[in-house]
Amino acid sequence: MNLTANDLILVTGATGLVGSHVVERVQAMDVPVRVLVRASGDTTLLDQWGVEKIEGDMTNEDSIKQAVDGVTVIIHCAAKVGDWGPVKAYRTVNVDGLEKLLIAAESTGKLKRFIQISSLGVYEAKDHHGTDETEPPNISGIDGYTLTKLESENLVLKHVKENKLPATVLRPGFIYGPRDRTILPRIMEKIKSKQFAFLGSGEQLMNNTYVENLVDAIFAALENDQVVGEVFNITDDRLVTKKEFIYTISDFAGYEKPVKKVPLGVARVLAKVLEGTWRLLGKKEAPILSGARIKFLGLNLDFSINKAKRKLGYEPRFDFADGMKQTMDWFRDEDKIA
Repeated sequence: MNLTANDLILVTGATGLVGSHVVERVQAMDVPVRVLVRASGDTTLLDQWGVEKIEGDMTNEDSIKQAVDGVTVIIHCAAKVGDWGPVKAYRTVNVDGLEKLLIAAESTGKLKRFIQISSLGVYEAKDHHGTDETEPPNISGIDGYTLTKLESENLVLKHVKENKLPATVLRPGFIYGPRDRTILPRIMEKIKSKQFAFLGSGEQLMNNTYVENLVDAIFAALENDQVVGEVFNITDDRLVTKKEFIYTISDFAGYEKPVKKVPLGVARVLAKVLEGTWRLLGKKEAPILSGARIKFLGLNLDFSINKAKRKLGYEPRFDFADGMKQTMDWFRDEDKIA
C-alpha cells in the first residue's frame, strides 16, 4: 500500500525505543498518526511533536477501541519486556492485549495493514549460525517474554489465516539506538563499575539491530502487500562480536574496557542455581545470571536476513559503528554518560 494523508496510523508502545522512532518517521511523511500511551508514560517528545494521544494500555479494552477508531494501519510495538517474572504477567499484555487489539481493529472494517514487532528471541536459546525463518521457533521459551512473543506471533498468523488480517511479522534482534532507557544504560553502569564480565570468549556474534534499520524494515513491509502472512528476521547487515559491542560502548563512553571472563559452562551452572533460588525465594528482580542473560552474552546469535533482503528489498543503511556512534552521541547529549 502507498501511505497518504487519508490514512491514519496507530503506533502502540510509542514512548519506547522502537515506537518513538516509528512515530518520528511517520511525522516526517506527513501522514496522520495516533498513539496509545499509558498514563504513567513519559510523553514529552510526543507532546513536542503534537501527536494525537489516546490514554490507556493493552489491558484496557475501552481505550483500545478508542485508539483503533478510523485507523487504517497499526504498527504494534508495545510489549511487556524483561527476562524475569511470572508468565501470566507477560501473557496478559503480549497475548491477551494483542487479541483485544486485533478484534477491535478488525471490527472497524478499515484496517489495511498490521505490522507485528516480534523478536529473534522466539528461536531456541542455542548457538545460531545463519539461522533463517525455516527454523521452527522454540515453543517452550526460556522466559515469559520469549514464550509470549511466540504466542503473539501465532495469534497474528491465526488471524491472517482465519480473518484475512493483512499482517506481517518482523523479528528484530537486540535493538539499540538513541532513546534506549533500559538495556544500554544498565550495560554502561556495569562497565563503569567494573562489574561486567564476558561469558565465554566474547567472540560470539550479537544479533545487533540498529533502530533506524528496523524502522526501514517496518515501512518496507508496510508498503509491500505481497508479504502479508510472512515472517522476517531483521538485524544489521554486519553482526559484531560481544567484544566489539562492549568495547565500542567503552570507547565512546571513555570507560576502561572490561577483561573479566566467566567460562560458559560455569555460567550455565550458576544460572540454574540462581534461577532456582530466586524462584524459591519469590524474588521480583532477575538474578545476575539467567538463561536469558547467557543467551545475550554467551551464545553465537547469527541470523540470516536474506529473506528480508529478497522479499522486502531490505538493505540496512546503518553499520554498527555508525549506529552506535549516534546512540552514544545521544547519551552524551542527554548527560547520561558520567
